[in-house]
Amino acid sequence: QLQLVESGGGLVQPGGSLRLSCTASGFPLESYTIGWFRQAPGKEREGVSCISARGGLMTRSADSVKGRFSISRDNAKNTIYLQMSSLSPEDTAIYYCARDWRPNADTCGITKARYNVWGQGTQVTVSS
Repeated sequence: QLQLVESGGGLVQPGGSLRLSCTASGFPLESYTIGWFRQAPGKEREGVSCISARGGLMTRSADSVKGRFSISRDNAKNTIYLQMSSLSPEDTAIYYCARDWRPNADTCGITKARYNVWGQGTQVTVSS
């Protein structure tokens, strides 16, 4: 069964940091581009960041998180990380990881249409 499980969310004060994890089962994570998305209450799900398959040589991030969020992969642990810093209340959302439908892609993008396997999400709340 193809599955992605996010973890690491929680409550953090403005200016704080969190690291989210996305762990895969049922398929070799290293073979796929993985993206992070988020959805705030009443808003559309939006792309946050992505990392290409294998060595993760290509990454992309939304303008709203550039310089604050970074994505990385540990293929040995079948896990993708999203390191988030300088968090603000505007970052409050449910964060999802997702798998690109094409294996071994050496590119990545943060449009939802590229992804066909999604996790259940982890809540991130930024509040004092």
